[in-house]
Amino acid sequence: MRWDNLTAPPVEGDPERAAPATPPLPLALPGAIVRTFDTPEFAGMTFHEVQAKSILNRVPGQSRVPFEWTINPYRGCSHACVYCVSGDTPILMADGRTKPISELESGDRIYGTERRGAYRRYVVTTVLDKWSTVKPAYRVTLEDGTTLVASGDHRFLTERGWKHITGGMFGADQRPYLTTNSRLIGTGAFETTPKASHDYRRGYLCGMVRGDGTIGTYATGRSWSHQFRLALADSEALDRTERYLKEEGVDTSRTSFGQARPDRRPMEAIRASGKQKVDAIREIVQWPQHSTPDWQRGFLAGIFDAEGSCSQGILRIANCDDQVLSHTTEALRAFGFATVLEDRRRTNRLRYVRLTGGLPARLRFFHLTDPAITRKRSIAGAALTCRAALRVVDIQALGLELPLWDITTGTGDFIADGVVSHNCFARNTHAYLDLDAGADFDRQVIVKVNAGELVRRELAAPKWRGAHVAMGTNVDCYQRAEGRYRLMPQIIAALRDFANPFSILTKGTLILRDLPLLRQAAEVTRVGISYSVGFVDEQLWRGVEPGTPHPSRRLDAVRRLTDAGFEVGVLMAPILPGLSDGDESIDATVSAIAAAGATSVTPLALHLRPGAREWYAQWLAREHPHLAPRYRELYRAGAYAPQAYQRELTARVRIAARRHGLHRGEVGDNRRLPEPPPPPAAEQLTLL
Repeated sequence: MRWDNLTAPPVEGDPERAAPATPPLPLALPGAIVRTFDTPEFAGMTFHEVQAKSILNRVPGQSRVPFEWTINPYRGCSHACVYCVSGDTPILMADGRTKPISELESGDRIYGTERRGAYRRYVVTTVLDKWSTVKPAYRVTLEDGTTLVASGDHRFLTERGWKHITGGMFGADQRPYLTTNSRLIGTGAFETTPKASHDYRRGYLCGMVRGDGTIGTYATGRSWSHQFRLALADSEALDRTERYLKEEGVDTSRTSFGQARPDRRPMEAIRASGKQKVDAIREIVQWPQHSTPDWQRGFLAGIFDAEGSCSQGILRIANCDDQVLSHTTEALRAFGFATVLEDRRRTNRLRYVRLTGGLPARLRFFHLTDPAITRKRSIAGAALTCRAALRVVDIQALGLELPLWDITTGTGDFIADGVVSHNCFARNTHAYLDLDAGADFDRQVIVKVNAGELVRRELAAPKWRGAHVAMGTNVDCYQRAEGRYRLMPQIIAALRDFANPFSILTKGTLILRDLPLLRQAAEVTRVGISYSVGFVDEQLWRGVEPGTPHPSRRLDAVRRLTDAGFEVGVLMAPILPGLSDGDESIDATVSAIAAAGATSVTPLALHLRPGAREWYAQWLAREHPHLAPRYRELYRAGAYAPQAYQRELTARVRIAARRHGLHRGEVGDNRRLPEPPPPPAAEQLTLL
């Protein structure tokens, strides 16, 4: 069935058109929910029909876009373009590890902060909600190299309180805001968690077995008994050791250990016997001639799980063996940690390697080495008194609208890449969530079913002055759901009747349904139309834009719109390095755009935000593994291709455009295109 032909709204109670849905979203929208349902035509999508309170959205005063008003009849999008994925913001979880913000779920336990007495302290809190939206992005660079990318509305905790990224001293923009030399509060950027490589496994087993295991060969009459045993009260470390030994070819058995006592935690042990297994374990835990960084990370994790402690803010590793202590100190110093050797042999044989540097050093140790025992990684109750090198050294507007993620927590904040970050809606329940905060763009579509009525009412208001209205700037107003709900004809008709100027940016071909209305509107006001077509290769389209109309259908729509007298600009985006940036691909795409009668073409190279970067890397490794080295080189400095590459790309598209007669509008000049999407009112966050 063609999505363009889904023009009839669903019939209440018709099982063929509207099946019972999953439970409604756990939020109350700014208006009454008419109904929530799933439907076979949109597998995996849930629709939430609402009677919205308003439809004309004003762009906040601090926005850099040149228009003030937008209309968004939908929240969420069914196009399923792969470029909408984002959110590799490392959030500090309650178990001491990190997880990208895009992977968080409601109910996850993470760290936030709250004031207790004279200090603000780390506490465990719960994720209440998560969503994404699109807003103008700013990059904040800190003294220690941490890079934060967020909307101008987002707030971070500084030594002088909460501050927005942007703001002003006077007028409508008056609010506390960051400047260079502002100092953020936190521990600094998180380290990357190590992978369980061969060297890491062997290092972990060496630290664990030498720290807390026993290996022996004993005479039993006329024969010898070869035994290995490791007994622990923490099953996490025992499980990891058992798994790693199995991966090294050594099977073990699991038994209870010792007598159960009310004043002690129960212990379990893993055992192995026989000369072959015990000799294999001895070989595994030998000191390496040359220890690699992966081995050192694993060794530190293993010796900490076996003999480490972290109490009252002090991390120590204890042992009697000088060789173990020497390797521990050497590994810590190899990663830049400062240590002190504490000698307590007056009372026992133990000596302690103590880590200095406070909470930033402890968190760095945990993330760099990834010990298995989570209770030892707790920082609950620790005060935010550390002074990491978190002075702001640069704040830069990226000039782009990016998908930005945010969460709501029980404390009203969370720890994002080591920095205390304010969430947008600090609330303890899901009692309220404004539509402009966004929704789950992949699975949930919120439909303002009374959009047409609202547009007429708000355009008729005495205070309305006929400002330009941009549509399709947040989510595509001609996505597939529009075939069902037919909201745009009502909106266009209202704009026509009030002679109000407007523009539309879309990938959808359903706009042709409304061509008669667009012609009528163009007779009384200014109407701008633009399309997004990044390439014309069908196989590539199926791989990365599966939910959008075929590029040829989009260009057919451009042709029909230009034949009807409209000047249609084309945003040639994204151009994919190695896939659609070749001369042949550029020439074919520009040729097709020119043949369709477009008045301008604006090229835009792919940018890879974290989250999108990982997804795209997996897709690239699976479909085009030979291109992986080129992408690593192009995007080694961040989310964007080098300026030299972008300039070259623009020049090549310009040459192709002139060759095909498309030079009525300068290539790269987007004055004919609808302006970039305005930011919703809510503050959102992503880290690139």
